[in-house]
Amino acid sequence: MSARVISTAPVEVTEVVDGARTAHLEETALTLPDAGSLALVRKRLARPGVDARVPLLLVHGFGQNLHAWHLSRRSLANHLAAAGHDVFSIDLRGHGRSRATHDRAPADLRPYLDHDLPAALDAIAALSGHERVTLVGHSLGGMLAYATAARHPGRVAAVVGLATPYFWGRDASFVHALSRAAALVGRGSTAFPMRAVGGMLRATQALWDTPWLPMPIRAWHPGGFEPEVLAEYLARSFDRASFGELAHLVASRADADDHFAREFEGCDVPLLVVAGAHDHLARPAAVRPAYDRSRARDRTYVTFPSGHGDLLLGRKSPQLLWPTLTRWLHGRTSR
Repeated sequence: MSARVISTAPVEVTEVVDGARTAHLEETALTLPDAGSLALVRKRLARPGVDARVPLLLVHGFGQNLHAWHLSRRSLANHLAAAGHDVFSIDLRGHGRSRATHDRAPADLRPYLDHDLPAALDAIAALSGHERVTLVGHSLGGMLAYATAARHPGRVAAVVGLATPYFWGRDASFVHALSRAAALVGRGSTAFPMRAVGGMLRATQALWDTPWLPMPIRAWHPGGFEPEVLAEYLARSFDRASFGELAHLVASRADADDHFAREFEGCDVPLLVVAGAHDHLARPAAVRPAYDRSRARDRTYVTFPSGHGDLLLGRKSPQLLWPTLTRWLHGRTSR
């Protein structure tokens, strides 16, 4: 495998993991010129000579970017790096730093699977010396991780799906109806207004964060974030998407043979599936089928009292998800 990578000089930084807890890390910004200048950020412990575990590739969800894993006040990416992992966070094409050359999100999910993730696997193997990578995906990112493992089984060490709906909208009829209607409004690469959605949520976040106020859809569990962390999450992680991507997601709801991640069911790679009990966007009934249908000999299913976004970066995530995820990864990612 060969991959051309342009990287900045590694910089040693001391960054927040959670609250007063910090970590001394080495950070490198990466660009893949042969993949349309796809952008990644690499983080690992700033200790010369330390042989990190099998590298992790963090894949964000629909309409987001790598800030779904990393904020200034709380960072799952920093936590994993501090735990000894070689952590790569990707901005899929049209998102975050990758917007420099891809000025819009693709018309469907195929470019992510055909180009972005294989290119990232090549680059990570070249940089880390490890032939296999552990894929950690949130929401749509988990669906892409499932499909990538099916396409490249010899290059994937393990897969983690966090709040990942295997069948979009299952047990959430309003979510499915709304997303189906939205998919009919625009076609192909027509931009879905994720930035506007994030701005609206920031302007009204106190209402969405009120537990006794009925809301048909919530992107986080009320009280799941501190107000200042929530404001940063909405401002930085909400990015771009297309109506075509949404249409592709809607199509994955049915038990159809063309489900784009269906081949994953036969993959025998370690699998961790995590659902949020209070998740309105990816209810446990939509998330669990990845575990139930998998024929992997090593598979685990866990639920936490969390919503969709706060599962990763909420006020309780360092006590709920993070320890479980770290223990599971440590048992499966040694060299």
